[in-house]
Amino acid sequence: MPGMLLGDVLPNFQVETTCGQIKLHEFLGDSWGILFSHPRDFTPVCTTELGRAARLSTEFTKRNVKMIALSIDSLEDHHAWTKDILAYNGEESARCSLPFPIIADSKRELAVALGMLDADEKDKDGVPLTARCVFVIGPDKKLKLSVLYPATTGRNFDEILRVVDSLQLTAGRQLSTPADWRPGDSVMVPAGMSEEEAASLFPAGVYSKDLPSGKKYLRYTHQP
Repeated sequence: MPGMLLGDVLPNFQVETTCGQIKLHEFLGDSWGILFSHPRDFTPVCTTELGRAARLSTEFTKRNVKMIALSIDSLEDHHAWTKDILAYNGEESARCSLPFPIIADSKRELAVALGMLDADEKDKDGVPLTARCVFVIGPDKKLKLSVLYPATTGRNFDEILRVVDSLQLTAGRQLSTPADWRPGDSVMVPAGMSEEEAASLFPAGVYSKDLPSGKKYLRYTHQP
C-alpha cells in the first residue's frame, strides 16, 4: 500500500475542506503541521478526538503548529458533525466552527495515497476504514513523525503535544530526549560525541550515569 516514510516531502495536495479549498503547502506556510485522519464522521471515538484537539488548539498555536483533520465523509456531513463535536465540548453556543479544517476525502483517494487505511477494520460494505493516523510535518514540508493507531483506539493529544515539543527542541541541535521526557527535563547528549565537543556545545555542563559496563553513553545536560 502506498504511504509516507520519515523524511518524505508531503505532496502539495489540493483538497476541499470545511474552511474552503486548501493546498497543503500554502496552508502550512512556514509553520509546523499536524495532519490527523479519522475513520468516519458521527462516530464516538472520532468525536472525542476532535473535541480534544479543539480544546488543545491554543497550545498547538503557541508552538506554531497548524492542524488539519481528514475524514472520508462529505463536507455537508463534516459541517453537521462539527455541531456535535462542539456540543461534546460544551461549546455549541460559544462558536460555530472548529479551529482547524476537516478534509472531505469521500473517495478515500488521499487516505490511500498516504497509507492511512486500516485493513483489519472495515465498514458495512467491507471497505477498509481510514485508520487514526498522525503525521507531524516540519516547516520544510517533510514528515517528521508518523503514528498509526487502529480505528478502535483513540489518540492521546497530550502525547502529540509532547512529541511536538521534542521535535522542535531537537531540530537542528545535536541532542535527543529520553523516555517520558517533558519540557524542562534534562536532555541527552549523543553517544558518539566526544567529551571535548560536548563541553563546548553544552556550557551548562554534562553529567553521566555510572553503569556496570563502565561505558559513559548515558550523558545528560540541561535543556537549552
